[in-house]
Amino acid sequence: MMPNAPCCFPVLAGIDFTSRPRPAKPITLALGRSVAGGVALQEMQLLPHFAALAAWLRSPGPWLGAFDFPFGLPRELIVHLGWPLVWPDLIAHYACLPREQIRSTFQAFCDSRPSGRKFAHRACDGPAGSSPSMKWVNPPVAFMLHAGAPLLLASGVHLPGLHQGDRSRVALEGYPGLLARELIGAQSYKSDAKAHQDEPRREARRRMIDALEQGRTRLALRLVLSPAQRDALIADASADALDAVLCMVQAAWSASRPNYGLPEGVDPLEGWIATAT
Repeated sequence: MMPNAPCCFPVLAGIDFTSRPRPAKPITLALGRSVAGGVALQEMQLLPHFAALAAWLRSPGPWLGAFDFPFGLPRELIVHLGWPLVWPDLIAHYACLPREQIRSTFQAFCDSRPSGRKFAHRACDGPAGSSPSMKWVNPPVAFMLHAGAPLLLASGVHLPGLHQGDRSRVALEGYPGLLARELIGAQSYKSDAKAHQDEPRREARRRMIDALEQGRTRLALRLVLSPAQRDALIADASADALDAVLCMVQAAWSASRPNYGLPEGVDPLEGWIATAT
């Protein structure tokens, strides 16, 4: 078994994911490496389709990546629907469903429940402050899971707590919003809509990057950037690149922790979000 230490993962990755990649809105990949007390960004890659991500997933290790989409569904929901109770079987079943069927199935589940308890949640949602992974709109994380998890399963990567795979290629569920809230609270720092790509959001991105470079988070890792990289992250109004970098920082922290920093007893259907405590 490969020891879980930073030196074992010369490549650290953060992936900002979209359920409908295209040249105008690609999957964004941040690649970095561990340095003393932190992580250095080496390059950004733009992946315009799922085939490009699938190819990257098969690239030789050692690498560890944090991916911004849910890896699992709430156990309560799965049991209610009578879906498979083993993660690979669940993902294979889920991948075969059309998106419209997923939406209608989850809508019917929510409609049958009382106000305030419409959605089922995973155990990690509370600590991470994340949206329920069955949510199909704003953000459509259910469709992100539908698109992304089968790629992970097919690639043979190792998914700690969920599925045994190639331990030189490790995939963790990341969530940039968890780290972003620690840096700037609930302030918005991004938008895909031109009308909302304003100076306050740009300033929020600058403050986030200042804090990351100084290591002013509970993860206690410094982000090392070149001046050009820093300027590009501030200028990107969609913040897809910044979200990928936030996931990369989560990957760096996880790489240095026993069991990747995951708590004991992670539900093998639901999974866990990296750095959530």
